[in-house]
Amino acid sequence: MAVARSIWGAKSKLAFAATALAAGAGAVAVAKSDDPAASIKICTTVPVRLFRLSFTAATIAFDYEYSLLGLPEDSIERKRVKSEVHARSARRLEELCFKNGGIYIKLGQHIGQLEYLVPPEYINTLRESMLNRCPTSSYDQVCQVVKKELGGAPEEIFEEFDPVPIASASLAQVHVARTHQGEKVAVKVQHMHMTDTAAADYATVELIVNTLHRLFPSFDYRWLVDEVRDSLPKELDFLIEAKNSIKCMDNFRRLSPHIADYVYAPAVYWNLSTTKLLTMEFMDGAQVNDLKSIQKLGVSPHDIATLVSKTFAEMMFKHGFVHCDPHAANLLIRTMPSHKRGIFGRRKPQLVLLDHGLYKELDVSTRTNYAALWKALVLADANGIKENCMKLGAGEDLYALFAGILTMRPWNRVIDPAVDHLAIQGNAGDHSELQMYASLYFPQITELLHKLPRVILLMLKTNDCLRAVNNALVQRPSVESFIIIGRVSSEALIDEKLLHAKSVFSLLRIWLEEVSLEVRFGIMQMALWVLQFRRAFTLWTGKHYTKSLAYI
Repeated sequence: MAVARSIWGAKSKLAFAATALAAGAGAVAVAKSDDPAASIKICTTVPVRLFRLSFTAATIAFDYEYSLLGLPEDSIERKRVKSEVHARSARRLEELCFKNGGIYIKLGQHIGQLEYLVPPEYINTLRESMLNRCPTSSYDQVCQVVKKELGGAPEEIFEEFDPVPIASASLAQVHVARTHQGEKVAVKVQHMHMTDTAAADYATVELIVNTLHRLFPSFDYRWLVDEVRDSLPKELDFLIEAKNSIKCMDNFRRLSPHIADYVYAPAVYWNLSTTKLLTMEFMDGAQVNDLKSIQKLGVSPHDIATLVSKTFAEMMFKHGFVHCDPHAANLLIRTMPSHKRGIFGRRKPQLVLLDHGLYKELDVSTRTNYAALWKALVLADANGIKENCMKLGAGEDLYALFAGILTMRPWNRVIDPAVDHLAIQGNAGDHSELQMYASLYFPQITELLHKLPRVILLMLKTNDCLRAVNNALVQRPSVESFIIIGRVSSEALIDEKLLHAKSVFSLLRIWLEEVSLEVRFGIMQMALWVLQFRRAFTLWTGKHYTKSLAYI
C-alpha cells in the first residue's frame, strides 16, 4: 500500500503542477493577444484539458501498478487481471479523447490502428468510436468561422448552405452547399479555436508521455507524439490539403497514366477556400466498405480491392507522395463517368480520395529501399528482406520483427515459399497469434519504432488502414493485393535502374530482370487462381455433401 500511495502521490503532484504551468502560460498569451476575449476563453479551457489528461494518465498508471502488484508473471490470474485493466484503461482513454477533442481524437484514432503494438482491448474500444463519434460544432460556431474566413454569413457567401453537417471529424466538419452559380459543393469548416489550442494540447500531451516514460520505461509512446508534432500543423492548414490533392492527381497523370482515370480527387474552389475553410466539388459515392451500396452501383468488390491496392502501391513505390489516412470514410467509390456496363453487367469503379491533409513524402533512397523490401517480402526472399530492413534502420537484430509488423505474419510464414504465405486467415486463432506476437515483443517493437525513419511509421499506419479496407471488401484471405504490391514495387525498382543505366549491356540486363520478374509474378498469379478454384470447389462439394446427409 505504501508503494501505491507513493505512485498516486507522484501522479497527483504532476497533474496539479502541470495545470498550474499551463495557467501561467495562458496568462502570458492573453496579455499578448490581439483578441483578449477569445484568448481568455481558450486559456481557461486549456488547464482543464490538461488536468483531465494528467488525471487520466495518473489513474491508468495507478490501476496497472496497483492491480498487478504481487501477481506472478505469466500466471493465469495476472493475464485475467491485466485484460480487465486494459479494458478499463481503454474506456478512460476514450472518454478523455471525446471530452478534450481536437488532437486527442486524432491520437485516439492513431492508437486504434496500432494492432501490432496495442492490446486488443484498446483496439476494440478505440478503432470504431474514434472514427464514428467525432464531436460537431454548433451552427453558430460554423457561421463565425465562415464570416471570419470569407467575410460574410454562409447564406450570403453561398446560394444554399445546409446547417446540418453530413460528416464530422476530429479537426473539422463538412456541410453541403450550393454556389451562386448553381454548383453543389462540400464545405469543410475547421472547428473553432483548433489552431489556437493545438500547440498547448501538443505540449501537454508531450509532457505527460515523457513523464510517464521516465516513471515507467516500458511505457514509451514518444514516437507517436513526435509524429503528431510534425503532421498536425499541416493538417490544420486547409490550403496545404488543397495543394496535396492537386499534386496527387498530377502524379497519377505523369507517373501512373494507366490508372489515372480510375483515381479522382474533388476539384477545389480556390476563391472560397482559406487555411480554415475548404470548398470542394461535392462527390456522390459509396464508402469503400459499404458493400450494399457498392452492389447497387453494379461494381465488383474484388475490382475495388484491386484498384485500392494498385492506387496506394503506385503512390508508395513510384510517386513517393502518399495519402496516409486511407480509412473507409476517406475512400469513396463511384462508377467511371460515361462507362457502359460490361458483358456480365459489371461497371468499372473509380476511387475518389478525400481528406488530403496527411501526406508523407519518401525521398528516393527511402522509397527505393521500401520498394525493394516489399518485393523481397512478396517473393519470400530472406536475404533481400534482411538487407532492406537494415537499410531502413531496423538493425540486424530487429529485421525479422519489422517484416512481421509489415505483413502481420510471424517470420516462419514470411519466408515460406508458398504462394499464400502472407495471407491472413482472419479467424480467431490467427488474430490471437498476432496479439500474442505483439505482446511478446513489445519492448523490441518500441525500440524498432524509435529506429525507423518517421516517414515509415506513417507507412505502417497506411498499411493497417488498407488491410482493414481490403478485409471489408474481400472478406476472405487475400493474396492478390500482395501480388499487386510485388508487381508495382518491382516496376518501381526497374524504373529506377533504367534512370541510371549507362550502357547497352546495362539496359539488356535490366530488361532480362524485368522479363524474369514478370514471368515469376505470372506463375504466382496462376498458382493463386488454382488455389482459389480448389478452395471454392472444396467448399462447394462440402456444402452438397452436407445437404445429401440431410436426406439420409
